[in-house]
Amino acid sequence: MAGDYYMNQRYESKWAISWKALLYDLMAGFRGALFDVEQLQKEWLRLVSRQFRTSQLYLFNASSQEKLDWTREQKEALSQAFTQPYLFCKEEIDGWPLPAAYNVGFRLTGFCKEKNTYLFLRADKEVMAVLTEEDLLFFTEESSRLIEWANYVHVMEGRVNRYKELFNVTGRLHSSTDIEFVLKEIITTLQKIFPLCSYHFLMAMEGSYTGLPVTHFNFDEVSEAGMASYTNGTIQVDDISKILYAPLIGKQGVYGVLKVNFSEEKNIPETKKEFIRMLANAGGGAIEKVMLYDQSRQLNSDLQLINDASHELNSSLRFSDVTNFLHSQIIRSFNACAVGFIFFNGKETETLPGSSSFFYEMEGKELIHFTAEKLIKDKEAFFIGELANKLERDCLTFHAMMAVPMEQGNELRGFCIVLKKEPYSFTFEMYKLLQSLIHHSTLALANAMLREKLEEMVITDHLTHLYSRNYLDQLLQKSVEKDEKGVFLLMDIDNFKKVNDTYGHQTGDEILIQVAQILKTAIRQEDVAARWGGEELAVYLPNCSLEEGTMTAKRIISEVAENTKPAVTISCGLSCWSKANPPSKKQLFNYADTALYKAKEAGKNRVAIGYCCL
Repeated sequence: MAGDYYMNQRYESKWAISWKALLYDLMAGFRGALFDVEQLQKEWLRLVSRQFRTSQLYLFNASSQEKLDWTREQKEALSQAFTQPYLFCKEEIDGWPLPAAYNVGFRLTGFCKEKNTYLFLRADKEVMAVLTEEDLLFFTEESSRLIEWANYVHVMEGRVNRYKELFNVTGRLHSSTDIEFVLKEIITTLQKIFPLCSYHFLMAMEGSYTGLPVTHFNFDEVSEAGMASYTNGTIQVDDISKILYAPLIGKQGVYGVLKVNFSEEKNIPETKKEFIRMLANAGGGAIEKVMLYDQSRQLNSDLQLINDASHELNSSLRFSDVTNFLHSQIIRSFNACAVGFIFFNGKETETLPGSSSFFYEMEGKELIHFTAEKLIKDKEAFFIGELANKLERDCLTFHAMMAVPMEQGNELRGFCIVLKKEPYSFTFEMYKLLQSLIHHSTLALANAMLREKLEEMVITDHLTHLYSRNYLDQLLQKSVEKDEKGVFLLMDIDNFKKVNDTYGHQTGDEILIQVAQILKTAIRQEDVAARWGGEELAVYLPNCSLEEGTMTAKRIISEVAENTKPAVTISCGLSCWSKANPPSKKQLFNYADTALYKAKEAGKNRVAIGYCCL
């Protein structure tokens, strides 16, 4: 290559041929090695010293302020003195006295990317005596061409090295599944290639970037060039501040902007812009790949959640099991702090089992009311990043909220509320997942509720809502098998036929309902009240002594006489048992029935104790 470069022979004096040979050897010595322009320049000066037989050389750039402290007039005088590329220093130039030691000067190109680089030297008189103007012109032109060629090769090698680095870093970027690693690699590469610049990322997505120069992309504060780079997806330069903005762009969008400060440079070379653009594009693609990977993993997790939930919900679960299962799944999947399941009961709302305790408190009830009104009005799910802005309250337990309606057909059956303490802590992806989960769960909840209502109808008397006689039979049998003792009360409304004849059968039904309500409030949670038949009612008290059973019977008789309208009384027959002498169901019933007959004969409105198997 070097030989081809110098094949154009325009002048072939002995001195010129000697100088050309020296330049050729110099180039050959640098061929194959990494170009160091400064080192080549030093070697060139050594050859100049040899060719001109002098050690007195002065190479400088008139634009540089490092060594020269000249006035503008002095620099202009120097430039005007060179009417051609060389100058014989025989007299002083107006405005700038040349050093007396130098007898020849040259104006060279290719040094430091400037056109006004000068070389002055004290050449040997014998050398100068044989040199012609053609020799001096040849020296100037060939020296300039050498330096220009070296600079060109240096630039090309720099580009090759940059693209090698870009190739290597691109491989590392696309092999990572961590956005923070991607950003670190971009910064490290830029600091290696352009160490004098400073760097900063303006990221459009939330994330934790420990130890990195990253801030969130603030649309209100970013510069006009930064905004243009983000919205247009192109390189932008702020000419005043010398800041370059490169978008981190992928196929699906822009994920942020790389901010590069070139304040030390007057003009940003296009080669640097192109390298930064390509590196930013590689980074944007890698970030997009990481995000798509994370999204696919999250989607798989979401689908697994929906699948597991559907499988579990399609099992024969009771209503409370369904809500408890959903509660645990939502808490775990959304890292939620509170979950509420609300059903509409007419115009009222009912907080279902499985809901967090918060929804039974005043603040929770207010939030239920707010959500119910909004869902009825808007008829669509919603989520709120900061509840304080909507409820106009400062002291809130929870700040972030998602609410999804439970719809069956076109009917709004209820809704689910999910809460977190931190504002804006729910993502749109979480919101869509909750919608899908509740959509799949609503039918299971409705079916479980319907199944339990049907079961309740089978074991419950339609009029009084007391348990049926058959259900009480089953429960009593289980109690005799597992408990230590129990009391059975058989009650009859006194003169019930007279009530029906006097007030009518509708009033008679109302009396039955009133008495049934008194029974339910007068007994313990584990006790069972049932409609025995007609106007006869029964209560079974598991693990209850004779004394306790008697007190309960008397309390019921008293409350019925005081709290029914029209006022009625009841008579009660009591039987009891213990583990030492367990009776059959039939025996226990017969003993209570006999005692009831005695209470009637004794004047009614009282309890009579029958035979007890103790």
